[in-house]
Amino acid sequence: MGLETEAVIARRRLSRRLTFWRFTAVLMAVLAIVGLFATNQEFAGRGSVLPHIARVKIDGMITEDPKRIELLDELRKSDQVKGVILSIDSPGGTTTGGEALYMAIRRLAKEKPVVASCGSLAASGAYIAAIATDHIVVFGNTLTGSVGVIFQWVNVTGLLDKVGVKVEEERSGPLKAVPNPFQPTSEQARDLTREMVDDAKRWFFGLVERRRDIEIDDVPGLSKGRIYSGRQAVKFKLADEIGDERTARRWLESQEGMSKNMRIVDWSVQEESPGIWGGLFRNMARSAGVPIDEFSALVSQATEPLQLDGLVSLWHATSR
Repeated sequence: MGLETEAVIARRRLSRRLTFWRFTAVLMAVLAIVGLFATNQEFAGRGSVLPHIARVKIDGMITEDPKRIELLDELRKSDQVKGVILSIDSPGGTTTGGEALYMAIRRLAKEKPVVASCGSLAASGAYIAAIATDHIVVFGNTLTGSVGVIFQWVNVTGLLDKVGVKVEEERSGPLKAVPNPFQPTSEQARDLTREMVDDAKRWFFGLVERRRDIEIDDVPGLSKGRIYSGRQAVKFKLADEIGDERTARRWLESQEGMSKNMRIVDWSVQEESPGIWGGLFRNMARSAGVPIDEFSALVSQATEPLQLDGLVSLWHATSR
């Protein structure tokens, strides 16, 4: 047998091996995709092919979040989402953030059954989200309520006097840019802010009365912005029942006729690339042995207070 013939035979053997491995690789990929679709795990959320109950977390500080609103609108449009559990654990946030969230949840609830499953805290702006759902489930010790709004500003005039700094300005009108942190708050400015707070309070009270079918004055302390335990909330009809996520699921099954075998699938906002600086900080955190999730939470906690401009629907414990 000549060298040329042996070379041809060798090439054919190599070609057959490559064909075999290519076929094997394609087959493995197809089987993996089929398996993922069958279990409905990796294809959770967007693009899920099986009917399911969607779970969406509402946690941390609530601010105007277009991506979260888009997520809720996607849920509304998805044919495979048969019901939604909102897992709420938040002290609230900006009033406009709560309002935007409320509107998105109501749009969703007009087409899909939505139930709130509240954790440790579902107060103020987070309670706005809860009352937008069809049913509210709380733990007995969930803190909820704190119905109302606040408008806070800092006055640094005393500090400026001590360091000898004076801020000069010209305004187009006496109510432009008030209250002003660089000047003592005038009665006119205080009346203006009180008027805005009262207007937002009436809006919040109106939501609670319509959604919970109660009168504000019939619930002790509600008009004063007090907080309630879950047990108290159920007693005063601010929530519907004591329980956990399984309770919320049972409500969906009993009220909406959903299968007990239907999976609960997490839907979440798609994260963007962290970028150059984000990647650098993540690598630094990883090098220091700090878990990425904990690092992200620390960054979020550090920056959230800087985002609370305007009216705020937020509960926080205070020693005063």
